[in-house]
Amino acid sequence: MEHTKYKDYYDVLGVARDAKSDDIKRAYRKLARKYHPDVSKEANAEEHFKEVQEAYEVLKDTKKRAAYDQLGSQWKSGQEFRAPPGWQGFGDVNGSVFTEENQGEGGGGFSDFFEAIFGRATHQQGGQHRPRPIRPQRGQDEHAKIRITLSEAFQGGSKTIYFKVPEIDAQGQIREVTRTLKITIPAGIISGQQLRLSNQGAKGAHGAANGDLFLEIEIEPHPFFTLQAKNVYLTLPITPWEAALGAKITVPTLGGSVDLKIAAGAQTGQTLRLKGRGLPGKSAAGDQYILLQILTPPAKTDAARGLYEKMAKDLPFDPRAHLFS
Repeated sequence: MEHTKYKDYYDVLGVARDAKSDDIKRAYRKLARKYHPDVSKEANAEEHFKEVQEAYEVLKDTKKRAAYDQLGSQWKSGQEFRAPPGWQGFGDVNGSVFTEENQGEGGGGFSDFFEAIFGRATHQQGGQHRPRPIRPQRGQDEHAKIRITLSEAFQGGSKTIYFKVPEIDAQGQIREVTRTLKITIPAGIISGQQLRLSNQGAKGAHGAANGDLFLEIEIEPHPFFTLQAKNVYLTLPITPWEAALGAKITVPTLGGSVDLKIAAGAQTGQTLRLKGRGLPGKSAAGDQYILLQILTPPAKTDAARGLYEKMAKDLPFDPRAHLFS
């Protein structure tokens, strides 16, 4: 079964996951009477009756219930579900028989979800139980996030990653194992982009292909660069005299340092562009944008205070005059 819907058998019977066998039996009998097709006037009685039959078939049986519980409690009814590879062929858990109890009362067979979990459900024909053939089942796709540095996103290259995947051990138990993969990071990759690694997902069952592994990229924050798509942004502090007189300043980029000319009269908030200095791309590289920020040195000494007093006297300037005009 490639895809089916998860069924919460405990919810179907209205019992807790730690319910005792007697509680499960009482709940089943109550619902079976309520939804029996021969007497019930409830809407969709036959469908509900089959769901109740199927839930009871699993929860009344110690081995089936244990196998079902291995799926965990995080699933919700109606979610897309694919059984982990290896579930089909669980020995005593398989080979479910439609007994007089469920067959005679109109059970008529179990759902795709039941078959995906327990496999090889049998049918009665002429008093013989004929096993349903085991079908190859493609392994489940796995999804994970990996964090890379901005330098790795810019340069690309190989990277070794470690991640956990569920596997079935020799005892038929699901456990998580750590896998190691060496992957290639393409230069210019951005956050949110996915890498697809074919055949690196969960193992297929009965000769079927493995699933794929999808890695979502997350770029770690940088101390002074920020990203928007392939464009890089840098806030560049400059002195008041560099802003007033103009200057040539060395600035960092992802590809190394470059010289940047600042025109006289520069202001805080002004933006300059370094074309092609962002993340690389197949069609065009991103740009690097420089946001100027004028910082004033502190007046910690008498000489420094004297310079500021002289500027205040020799350079009469009211930056707030426009607010009152």
